[in-house]
Amino acid sequence: MLLTIDIGTSAFKSALWNIESAKPCLVSVSAPLSIDVSDGVKHEVDPSKWLRAFEECCKKLKNLNDVDAIIISGNGPSLVPVFGEPSLNNGLCVPAENARLWLDRRAVNYQEQVSELTGGFVDASFFLPKILLIKNEEPNLYKKTGCFLGCPEYLAFALTGEAHSVFPCEGFDRWFWNENVLEKLDIDKKKLPDFIRPGDLFGTINKLTAEHFGFKKDIPVISGGPDFYAAILGSGVTKPRQICDRTGSSEGINLCTSNLINDARLMSYRHPIKPFWNLSGMINTTGKAIEWGCDLLGLKGFDEFLSLAEKSRPGSGGLVFLPYLAGERAPIWKSSARASWNGISLAAGREQFANSILESIGFAVKDVLTVMEEAESAGGVERAASLEPRAKKLHVTGRLAGIGKLNQIKADITGMEVLEPVYKEAELLGLAITGSCFLGKYSSIAEASSDLVRMEKHFEPDLKNFELYETLFHEYKKSSY
Repeated sequence: MLLTIDIGTSAFKSALWNIESAKPCLVSVSAPLSIDVSDGVKHEVDPSKWLRAFEECCKKLKNLNDVDAIIISGNGPSLVPVFGEPSLNNGLCVPAENARLWLDRRAVNYQEQVSELTGGFVDASFFLPKILLIKNEEPNLYKKTGCFLGCPEYLAFALTGEAHSVFPCEGFDRWFWNENVLEKLDIDKKKLPDFIRPGDLFGTINKLTAEHFGFKKDIPVISGGPDFYAAILGSGVTKPRQICDRTGSSEGINLCTSNLINDARLMSYRHPIKPFWNLSGMINTTGKAIEWGCDLLGLKGFDEFLSLAEKSRPGSGGLVFLPYLAGERAPIWKSSARASWNGISLAAGREQFANSILESIGFAVKDVLTVMEEAESAGGVERAASLEPRAKKLHVTGRLAGIGKLNQIKADITGMEVLEPVYKEAELLGLAITGSCFLGKYSSIAEASSDLVRMEKHFEPDLKNFELYETLFHEYKKSSY
């Protein structure tokens, strides 16, 4: 049996799996998470909340003594300054400063310096700009820090006492570090643990920790990689021309390609399945935009928000929302970018405002997909019939994947068929795929993904709405930066 854990921005998710069962996911549970947003730039979370959430999920799960391996992924790039060793002090405990989440923009003054050294643009949200800010502006914190860890690495450290950094795959060099870069930035390399890869061993669970939670002794704790890496596997995107749309607080568009494609607006790195590559574009606030819209409109949650949006006709009466609520990554990479509404008139009501937020998610996805097509063309990739909009398929996963209205909006805006999976939490399924291969249950992750991923709903684009949205997308682009 496998225990999979994915630490999201707003929820800590876990599941038990028996991949030899007709229904491999035996049970899944989650615990809510909250973050501190003080000024639109600072985004932090007390990492002990991740440890408390782990304990809460373990209490809800049964048969932990049957678990053969734990596989962990999480949000990022999030940085945790760690002070001391893990212990059991009224539960799991690892002394640390607040984690600076992937949304945190405080290090913007250091991104240019890091970018020059690494040979390509490195956004302020990544590890090195954040560490450089701490070193230069918070010297006491820098001195106190024993090591800097990412989000899933922090939990793995708590469970095993082994500190590692997870380097996802080939192509990530400029977003991480090497001895030469650390020396030029005068960053103590001892504060940055050695690299491991997804599928590698963090270590085995600490004896006292295993006894505390009811696990067997010495079970392996395995790296599932960053959340997007696990989601690609759990979405069933295993071949070129397939696209994973990973939804949640933010959104990641991942296109499997045959070749490495370089474009400054996107990220390109080795796909989990070799010899393929992954072309990626991250959108900062999609699910977060809906949460913000709920607060703005005085609604109690997603259900009320969707009911209100359902009252609007497609196009929201010409109202177009730009969802740059915390800056934006792909395709503009501007931490200073801000949200706006265009086309406001006396005819615009609450339902149009709600619906325009949903449509803005579709426009943001289309924006990234359009840039991907441009990058392919610039890279000399032949255009073929398979590249026509209606022949493309978007595999949606994650927290928003079960929202039929949003899936239909995405289909109508992009002109692609949207596929909704049976199991929405692709990160957890991807981790089960990684864990099953670690234990030798499958010969390859491609085989495991093909066997375990299933689709249950298909959303075909409405061509009439597609034409309407083409016009509105031009308005969206004109509003962009």
